[in-house]
Amino acid sequence: MNEPNQNEPDGFNKEGAPTSEELWNEDTYAAWTRRFGTPAEAAEKLSKDPAGKLYPLNTYLGEVKGRRIMNLMGSNGMKAVALGLLGAEVTVADFSEANARYAGELAQAAGVQLDYIVSDVLELPEAHLNGSYDTVFAEMGIVHYFTDLTPFMATAYRLLAPGGTFVLRDFHPVTTKLISSKGSTAKVRKHKVSGDYFDTALEEKQVSYSKYMPSSGGAPEADKPNVVYWRRWTLGELVTAAAASGLVIRELVEEPNLSSDVYDKGIPKTFTLVAVKR
Repeated sequence: MNEPNQNEPDGFNKEGAPTSEELWNEDTYAAWTRRFGTPAEAAEKLSKDPAGKLYPLNTYLGEVKGRRIMNLMGSNGMKAVALGLLGAEVTVADFSEANARYAGELAQAAGVQLDYIVSDVLELPEAHLNGSYDTVFAEMGIVHYFTDLTPFMATAYRLLAPGGTFVLRDFHPVTTKLISSKGSTAKVRKHKVSGDYFDTALEEKQVSYSKYMPSSGGAPEADKPNVVYWRRWTLGELVTAAAASGLVIRELVEEPNLSSDVYDKGIPKTFTLVAVKR
């Protein structure tokens, strides 16, 4: 993402037009509104079944009432606000001002206290890296944004209190690195082993919510701040990085497609890694 010019007041350039960061934030907020409705509308839906929004994470998080929880790269705050509705004391860390805006309005509409840190998760304020969180979690489309897992796992370790739990749930590398799929229904779905599981190359991608964002209007790629670079990790690399940080692996669960009993049957779609700080 392009860095804002420090001499441009209020997110505008010298011609009075919004900067790329201002447009990024507006587009991101609009993307979540298109996807979930206004924060007030989303809060109303979320309040009816907060535990349902957390499935299957709640299996690993356990009782959350009164627990201090950090959601790394918590995006629009949906999971964090759901946890708040269940009685947890929740903090989100994410680099996006627009995510923080949507999450803050969502929390306010839901009547939940939410602490949102707008920061690169690898550069969190020292005040938060004091080992005071009972649970740290990150989930779904997180790890591929890191070109080095060591500082990410070290951050999780420093955030956790002794005895605290780290939960990482993400897409399974067999699905993201190895298998390509075609076909939109279970009957015609075809799979092909077309990838290299051990490939370490960086890939240029659009941010996950790009399909909900307004059209760029033909802007050149260099002016599109929603382009990111991914590093797809193997399951072995993820487990090893967590263990090397000092965390003790308690559980690694490889999951099928939890939204269907027949669609992509027999293929691991997601995984959940649970580790503790001794």
